[in-house]
Amino acid sequence: MPKRRSTTAYVGIGSNLGDRKSNIEKAIRLVELVKGVRLKNISSIYETDPAGGPKQGKFLNGVFKIETTLNPLELLCEFQKIEKHLGRKKRIKNAPRTIDLDILLFGSKKIDDKKLTIPHPRMHKREFVLKGLRELRQARML
Repeated sequence: MPKRRSTTAYVGIGSNLGDRKSNIEKAIRLVELVKGVRLKNISSIYETDPAGGPKQGKFLNGVFKIETTLNPLELLCEFQKIEKHLGRKKRIKNAPRTIDLDILLFGSKKIDDKKLTIPHPRMHKREFVLKGLRELRQARML
């Protein structure tokens, strides 16, 4: 079987339930265990107000960079397993969550599917995403 090419992807991570910092640390460790994924760098973590949904507490959010041989839907599936493992329950849109993993960018791919949209459709509206992406890009240049 031919070896799959590696793709650079950027992922948003956030938590606003329970021990937010610990939730993010646990999720990152679980991402590192996914076969076909290599963590490259993590941005600073920012405290942010929730956007939409019911009344809820502030988020801790960041962005991380990976190299992966998985395709976007395989990666989404792995992230959903991690979210479920860490106690995320999807009941209502924009509800509080223990962990949220969003594929922001996946190489130069553009996907508009009912399961996944890449680039992430609201990433340009989220300052923590833009700051995190800038931070990771500058780190690469140093």
